[in-house]
Amino acid sequence: AKGLNLCTSGSATSCEECLLIHPKCAWCSKEEFGSTKSITSRCDFLQNLVANGCAGAIENPSSSISVVKNVPLSSKGSDQTHLDVTQIMPQKVALNLRPGDQTSFRVQVRQVEDYPVDLYYLMDLSLSMNDDLDNIRNLGTKLAEEMRKLTSNFRLGFGSFVDKNISPFSYTAPRYQNNPCIGYKLFPSCVPSFGFRHLLSLTDKVDRFNEEVQKQKVSRNRDAPEGGFDAILQAAVCKEKIGWRKEASHLLVFTTDDVPHIALDGKLGGLVQPHDGQCHLNEANEYSASSQLDYPSLALLGEKLAENNIHLIFAVTKSHYILYKNFTSLIPGTTVEILHKDSKNIIELIVKAYNSIRSKVELTVWDSPEDVGLTFTATCQDGLSYPGLRKCGDLKIGDTVSFEVAVEARSCPPEDTSHTFTIKPAGFRDTLEVVVTYNCLCSCTGHAAPASGKCSGNGTYACGLCECDAGYLGARCECEEGASGDMHNAMCREAEGKPLCSGRGECSCNQCLCYESEFGNIYGPFCECDDFSCARYKGVLCSGHGECHCGECKCHAGYVGDNCNCSTETDGCVSSDGQMCSGRGLCVCGKCQCTEPGAFGDTCEKCPTCPGVCSTKRDCIECKLFNSGRLADNQTCQKHCKDEIITTVDVLETDDPNAILCAYPVNNCVMKFTYLELPSGKSNLTVLKEPECSSTPSAVTIVLAVIGSVVLIGIILLALWKLLVTIHDRREFDRFQSERSRARYEMASNPLYRKPISTHNVEFTFNKLNKSYNGTVD
Repeated sequence: AKGLNLCTSGSATSCEECLLIHPKCAWCSKEEFGSTKSITSRCDFLQNLVANGCAGAIENPSSSISVVKNVPLSSKGSDQTHLDVTQIMPQKVALNLRPGDQTSFRVQVRQVEDYPVDLYYLMDLSLSMNDDLDNIRNLGTKLAEEMRKLTSNFRLGFGSFVDKNISPFSYTAPRYQNNPCIGYKLFPSCVPSFGFRHLLSLTDKVDRFNEEVQKQKVSRNRDAPEGGFDAILQAAVCKEKIGWRKEASHLLVFTTDDVPHIALDGKLGGLVQPHDGQCHLNEANEYSASSQLDYPSLALLGEKLAENNIHLIFAVTKSHYILYKNFTSLIPGTTVEILHKDSKNIIELIVKAYNSIRSKVELTVWDSPEDVGLTFTATCQDGLSYPGLRKCGDLKIGDTVSFEVAVEARSCPPEDTSHTFTIKPAGFRDTLEVVVTYNCLCSCTGHAAPASGKCSGNGTYACGLCECDAGYLGARCECEEGASGDMHNAMCREAEGKPLCSGRGECSCNQCLCYESEFGNIYGPFCECDDFSCARYKGVLCSGHGECHCGECKCHAGYVGDNCNCSTETDGCVSSDGQMCSGRGLCVCGKCQCTEPGAFGDTCEKCPTCPGVCSTKRDCIECKLFNSGRLADNQTCQKHCKDEIITTVDVLETDDPNAILCAYPVNNCVMKFTYLELPSGKSNLTVLKEPECSSTPSAVTIVLAVIGSVVLIGIILLALWKLLVTIHDRREFDRFQSERSRARYEMASNPLYRKPISTHNVEFTFNKLNKSYNGTVD
């Protein structure tokens, strides 16, 4: 093969060392192998050994897997004995691993229909929960009716808690011993405080639940936080008294309206002994170590809940939702729902939480050996493979999901070592047991011959080589230590002209004895290799994720690259909405490289200029401010919107050029908000307190407005017409006046003018009184 040969460069001196170099390396155990003039490595790739004449004497073990128990998955839980219900397949596998040789197997998981359910109701009975107690007095009957729609085998139990009955957590003065509510005007009578009290073991007789609830009375503690974590731990570990069935799904409903005390709070009351995680219920079924042990830690709670396959449901008031939501990320297998102040929605809450739990499957690994690497690939309902993921969501009862589990041994433990670890779906009773043994020995080692003649009587012959006794050297143990001379130096040079043993060792009997180095190990037939001259990342050899072999990093499973700094895991690239790099980038070396212009963030979740950002921000506003929308239903609000800083205002300022304005409709109104990406990677969202709404005008107003508009438009048009006519007349008159002024005559001298009166002169003669007259007559 061209390039670096890992097998030969490792310079293995035994068959077992060869197997550790690389899973493709094989060992030739043939006695006569190679020429006498050159050293032919017995540790090489299989094809090279065959080509060099070693067929039939090759040691090349490989990893193997055998399925020990493989009962088929069940489809329903009510048609058979529940102990026989199978929800994971296979149930036991045995692995025989050669270091570095990865092998894999497939795991299938199915949540069967009609699976039995045990539900333990754990209630805060501090004074503030008095109205809640009234509302759950008939809870058992109603809850059983709803749960029997989901399972035909349902049992219900009940317990209560307040807080440790010591100062400063409770009222301990003598006058408060029997009634801590003395002097409290709003509620003058209540029962003494207590840590945890188990009242009803799990039973299918729900009327007994109602009876126990009706007997209960509230108590009063001094500080605001409650001792609920004490109660959760006792309910989880006291399996016999609570009555948890092995064949049932376990639900623990924790209801409260305040914050809990956690580990180290007990020091305020002088309790310095950490909780031991054991059951401490006395004959009266009360928590007897309340005044001796500190409150349990979140880690201890998570461990005990997982050990007993218990799903914890936090049912808390809205004001404390965020705190308990943060707890769910620290306690695996828990969910949180918002409880109304009077607990009226408790049945709806429990059914919703149960459906949420049954809609997802997540594999957990218990007691995984340090020298075994595990990688998971999930195949969910969409049929797509998700490397690096070990969970699937959005499932329906009866859906089957599968996981490819790849296993690789990183090293060889002492001979005859075996390890056992468990793969278990979170909250399930069913488990897959994995037994690991290690294939680190060569079969030829079992035929070793001490003081063999093939080794000049001075060593043990095994796997084609001589292991010389003390004081002897050489391929056949033919030389004694201290012998020197040129005749024993020929095989100590890698090539003609090169220094003996690469200048890093002494030649003795044609063998190089490599010097010791403070930096690591020098090895090889010519001392040409070492385990400290490989590439480093941030000063760490092979990034701490590989082994250095003759100048090249041999990476552990899950890492690649020259210096093994590139992770193949993709968990860190999955955004809160389940997409790889939010659909805006590529996952490279376990980190997102954003390709969408303007996108940034660990999972490219920030992108002010990307289309659809307003919709994403809207989801966060709806779930954080109003506990509604898509994210509230999926219980991912806190995770998805952890970087959103939301501020409500009466008037929205839009003069910031860097802020982007968004709006969306809400019940015939418009909700507006702006968002600004901060240098810290968080987003500043400014939201109107109330949506902007415009009042709807009446029909009469619309009709009158239309008529008025028509009349007004008519008047305006008439006025325009009158104005145009007036302008036209004035222009005509002005033109007439202009023409008149230019006339060359006056009206009195108009040659065409004729007077209406005519005058004529007539001459005549007449006699009057015998007188004659001459003249004119007018």
